[in-house]
Amino acid sequence: MGNSLRKLGIANIAARTETSEKAGMEKSVLDFYGEDVFNAKTMREYLPKQVYKKLLATIQKGAMLDAGIADDVANAMRRWAIGKGATHYTHWFQPLTGSTAEKHDSFVEPDSMGEITLDFSGKTLIQGEPDASSFPSGGIRTTFEARGYTAWDPTSPAFIKRDERGATLCVPTAFCSYTGEALDKKTPLLRSMQAVSEQAKRVLACFGERPEGRVVSTLGAEQEYFLIDKELYLARPDLIQTGRTLFGNTPPKHQQLDDHYFGSIKARVLNFMAEVDEKLWTLGIPAKTRHNEVAPAQFEIAPMFEELNLAVDHNMMIMEVLRNVAEKHELRCLLHEKPFAGVNGSGKHNNWSLSAPSGNLLEPGKNPRENAKFLTFLCAVIQAVDTHADLLRATVACAGNDHRLGANEAPPAIISIFLGEQLTDVIEQIEKGSAKSAKSGGTLRIGVDTLPELPRDATDRNRTSPFAFTGNKFEFRAVGATQSCAGPNILLNTIVAEALDDIATKLEKVEKPNFNVKLQKILQGIIKKHKKIIFNGDNYTDAWVKEAKKRGLPNLKTTPEALKVLLSPKAEKLFAKYGVLSEKELRSRHEVYLEGYETVIAIEGELSLEIAKTMILPAATRHQTMVAKNIINLKEVGVQTGVASQKKSLKLVGHLIDDLCGSADALQSATEAGATKSIIAEMANIRAAVDGLEKEIDDQIWPLPKYGEMLFIY
Repeated sequence: MGNSLRKLGIANIAARTETSEKAGMEKSVLDFYGEDVFNAKTMREYLPKQVYKKLLATIQKGAMLDAGIADDVANAMRRWAIGKGATHYTHWFQPLTGSTAEKHDSFVEPDSMGEITLDFSGKTLIQGEPDASSFPSGGIRTTFEARGYTAWDPTSPAFIKRDERGATLCVPTAFCSYTGEALDKKTPLLRSMQAVSEQAKRVLACFGERPEGRVVSTLGAEQEYFLIDKELYLARPDLIQTGRTLFGNTPPKHQQLDDHYFGSIKARVLNFMAEVDEKLWTLGIPAKTRHNEVAPAQFEIAPMFEELNLAVDHNMMIMEVLRNVAEKHELRCLLHEKPFAGVNGSGKHNNWSLSAPSGNLLEPGKNPRENAKFLTFLCAVIQAVDTHADLLRATVACAGNDHRLGANEAPPAIISIFLGEQLTDVIEQIEKGSAKSAKSGGTLRIGVDTLPELPRDATDRNRTSPFAFTGNKFEFRAVGATQSCAGPNILLNTIVAEALDDIATKLEKVEKPNFNVKLQKILQGIIKKHKKIIFNGDNYTDAWVKEAKKRGLPNLKTTPEALKVLLSPKAEKLFAKYGVLSEKELRSRHEVYLEGYETVIAIEGELSLEIAKTMILPAATRHQTMVAKNIINLKEVGVQTGVASQKKSLKLVGHLIDDLCGSADALQSATEAGATKSIIAEMANIRAAVDGLEKEIDDQIWPLPKYGEMLFIY
């Protein structure tokens, strides 16, 4: 069955004709951008003037939400959504599953005359009541304690989600338990944004700046993904159930020629990308960049920077749009961190910064040594990351990312900061006493008269670094492709808030005439204590692993190791101090994430066993029988040529079958015992046997689509 699916799939792909090419969009993006979003423009059109002003003050300046405007807002949303064809509404939230959740209710309300009205009240807008016991809660909620609440987040606009039969009004919400604990990713994210804003404003006040409103965290999240044809996908039970291939050899040609990266995009994929862009733009998501990534069949999409909370919501929507549009194009979008062994995995480059009304606080300007404010915030980040490198690693810990971190395309599990030559030079001068000069970026001469000189950036790029300064932001490259950006940014905001708090507390005691001298000493102290986190070299080398160990930097290679840090007194104190996560909430997350990791490994173990026994072993024994019969037939007719080589092949296949069966027995025992480490070890053993058999067994018999087919036939 598996082999017939594989061969039929390849035949169907070969016979398929691409018919969805269009000359271009029927209307300009200017005409439809954000048309399915209840944004500021729509609010101004649908809301009474005073209500609009109050709501906008909450969204833009962080003012307390006036509950008295809820009915007006709900009525406006209902009229707008119904006008867009919506029949239902939902509170759209992000539980600890790592995905989004929604329960749809219709606007329909029956009356006593057997007729209906279409209703959506302020109370309904503000609060929903999903079953909290059916979502992961780490013990906060049990089956008999089911009540939970969703609460409207006005800082992320409502939007319309469309399907073939209609549309649904989606209201972004936070999700908490009946007893008030956060059961989602949005609630602590909003808390962390408030914490870093408060501490940043204290530091700015020391510089004589008193901005109205908030200092906002911003995010640009680049999303990597793979596309494969649905015919081949459906013939791979491992991809269907786990999102990654549990077996398979890297093909002779994969990414080693570097010919896919930024290469010409195939028409079928470009049509897919064009529809993705159109849907995202309709939802007000500023999709900017699309391109081929390094591995064959791998791609990337990147939006423009947005306020952090909205950017996280938008990234969750991007992942859903990618999956849904892929299905329409008879493709499947793989978001797993490592769907194919031996080629690049997929990450999510988390570009984080802080912005005040006066501008980006991580913008160096033309001469960083003169920009004391920039250097203060830069040093705060250095202090934060060095102090809590272990926690930063914990935020990207999951089963999928364990396959990716430290491989050739991803940063290692050791957290370090890349600053580049110019900023490192300034930092070193500050440590010695004062920054008297700054290395200039200069210009690059290309050597062709018809091409202009290019301004050289102040810093190079270091794609091996997990946490790199890239001009006016930090790029945290270790986030996994499936992961929500909420977790890493909750931590980033909180640890930077702590560092800014420390700096502000010292500066607030300083008399103005002594300000510069005291600031110099504070920054000097930070650099001396925390410079060990700065590394501008190649993070992939064994030499760096040894050097990092000497520096005392943590190297938490696996998810269980990394997650333990969440239970440390240091972590509990940090999150509690800034009101981001209580001890109970933090411990619940450790339990949820660890249980999720163990469950994923258990599923993969059972599926490895099933595929090996029911698909691979029958194919191997069939091949073995064919070769054995051929040897017998040759001997019967007195032909010896080729017999020795076939016997050698038969012996190799026999050994591999023995290895497969032995590993299967061991894996069976490990899965029954729930021994996660043993499951991982035996899965590796069984894979080695299966991948060895793939190289020996008749291609007409092999049941699973091979890497060379999935990565190149689409």
